[in-house]
Amino acid sequence: MILSQSRPSYRAELDGLRAVAVIPVVLYHIGLAWLPGGFVGVDVFFVLSGYFMARIISSEIAAGSFNIWQFYSRRIRRILPALTAVLAASTIAAWFLFMPQEFEYFAKSLIGAATFTANILFQKESGYFDLEAHTKPLLHTWSLSVEEQFYIFFPLTLLLTRKSRAVTLAVLIAAFFLSFAASCWAAFNATSQGFYLLPFRIWELLLGSLVALVPAPKLTQRSESLMAGVGLLGIVAAFFAYNVDTPFPGYYALLPCLSAAAVIFSQAQGSWSYALLKAPPMMFIGKISYSVYLWHWPVIVFTRYLNLGMEAWLEGAMVFACALALGYLSWRFIEQPFRHGGGMRIVTPLVSGAAAVAASVVVASTIIAYHGMPWRLSGEALQLYAATYDQSPFSQPRCFADTNGNGLSLAAIEEGRLCVVGDHSTTAPPSFVVWGDSHSAAMAPAIDLAARKAGIKGVLVGRGGCPPLPNAAFSSQKNVERCIDHNKAALSFIETQKIPYVFLVAYWPKYVHRSELPNQGIFFDPNIAPPVEDWSGPVRKSLEETITRLDAAGTKSVLVLDVPEMGVPVPEALARAVTTSRSEDIAPSRDYTDQRQSLARMVLNDVAKRKNAYLVDPLPKLCDATRCHAIIKDTVMYKDADHLSASGARILAPIFDGVINVIAHSIPAQAVGGKPGSSETIKPPFDVAF
Repeated sequence: MILSQSRPSYRAELDGLRAVAVIPVVLYHIGLAWLPGGFVGVDVFFVLSGYFMARIISSEIAAGSFNIWQFYSRRIRRILPALTAVLAASTIAAWFLFMPQEFEYFAKSLIGAATFTANILFQKESGYFDLEAHTKPLLHTWSLSVEEQFYIFFPLTLLLTRKSRAVTLAVLIAAFFLSFAASCWAAFNATSQGFYLLPFRIWELLLGSLVALVPAPKLTQRSESLMAGVGLLGIVAAFFAYNVDTPFPGYYALLPCLSAAAVIFSQAQGSWSYALLKAPPMMFIGKISYSVYLWHWPVIVFTRYLNLGMEAWLEGAMVFACALALGYLSWRFIEQPFRHGGGMRIVTPLVSGAAAVAASVVVASTIIAYHGMPWRLSGEALQLYAATYDQSPFSQPRCFADTNGNGLSLAAIEEGRLCVVGDHSTTAPPSFVVWGDSHSAAMAPAIDLAARKAGIKGVLVGRGGCPPLPNAAFSSQKNVERCIDHNKAALSFIETQKIPYVFLVAYWPKYVHRSELPNQGIFFDPNIAPPVEDWSGPVRKSLEETITRLDAAGTKSVLVLDVPEMGVPVPEALARAVTTSRSEDIAPSRDYTDQRQSLARMVLNDVAKRKNAYLVDPLPKLCDATRCHAIIKDTVMYKDADHLSASGARILAPIFDGVINVIAHSIPAQAVGGKPGSSETIKPPFDVAF
């Protein structure tokens, strides 16, 4: 594998191409709306990285001087010093700013970044474009992980096939097409895997490698100039033409990647594109591009976290300037000395690199072991934050199944081995069932307290992400399918045990807007307009069918409207407000809440009237005429953004007194053969209207 000797050892214009890649990435992450595809700069970096590494490795193999340990030693010198500085600085900032759960999650990402497995970690978390991405200072290290994973086996491939250029190219080309095909499939069928994981990205690095390894044909200067110009324009076009809704990478990534390959391949000296890329400002930014990339995202995350209250354009300009300044300082005083320091033995960077990784892992593991070190907070902040752990006892695995089905089993439901809600002392059969998703478990302490006072008991049948909608397409098909067996078992239990009443509790606004669909968040953002998508038809239809079936079995339904959503994790936001001396008035306005919940409330109100079901509404207890409240009577009402804390739920117990009294008074009628809830002298002493 001998490279064309016509290719110069140093190509200044490729430093300029690095600048073309990094500037749009930074501007895109700052939030410039006119550059919606700036994220493709990372793909340009992948092509460049593959090109440079293939040239270096193949040249040394051809000269007989390649040493695998020297290669990894150089990679450590190139990558790890600046990365370690960013990890250390981010850890210090997170220590002072992050709440315990945030700090604990940060520690997990610290391990991922230090061990170059961050892409695997983040693939399992929220999407790259989700709002939650702005709380992850090390999110951008996923791309470094992809590259370093690639360089585990790429040098070995070139070594093993070094005796035959044809075999080398055949292996790399085959891997290229396999990866590209997988990427095209994943862009539509497994988006997070396709975005983050190496098998779906390797073709981009291999494209750069093939540019370096395939012999370059002799082209005229005009042809090379045309190729370089078209390539540069193709990259720029992707910056403006693509956005977060573009299925990516897949075949859409061909435009920036092939365009970058064209610029690299052309070597069009004397062209306008060459002059632009070789301009001193472009070359300067290109040289510091690695450090700029490393520093820009933590600066953005922590700046937004501090919420400085600046105009968006001014904050963006400040962030951009800070990224460039920190990038230069990092390049000048960290990258350069470590990368070009003379006289160092091979073992020194290897040992030093291992020590840096080990130190990061030890620090991160300590943070995780101590659950984010909550003692960092002041007394008042810690007291507010404690609501994070004030979780409903009905959320425990023996009572409740999580979204993966762990916990309460189908067999336990079928056999009636369920957690009691209400009076544990009575041996009477359950008078009611609380059936729903995670909001049912969160609301259960309120029903439990009201039922204890009345001396009756019920049971909970809940599973995360599964509303009591056996026939509704309330979310993605995968989520619907996983709930079918659970809801079937719940219905069967209610019917066979002839349960008199059932409370239907769920995160109704989420389902009528199908907010689990791609590019929609489970938590709403009070700073943007409420959703307008109306997917309530299947919810309404399934709810009516379910109530009709329950009525036929002699079971009366109680629809429980949802609590107001806060839009932020409440304990964290309150503790952060105290820590930063800001207002604790974090809850959304009543008007916004009414808009957000109007569709769900309309559906449940209509169904309750049509099917003669009871309706319980927590909103009047949580909101006044102008605002909803995150704290009532010094009690933090939520443990996160939309689930009540156990203490908060108990404050809502009085809203269930009316229907619980109806249930309690209906029990004697059942004993003499009366129909559940049929006592003519009992009327619901609560307002079923909004």
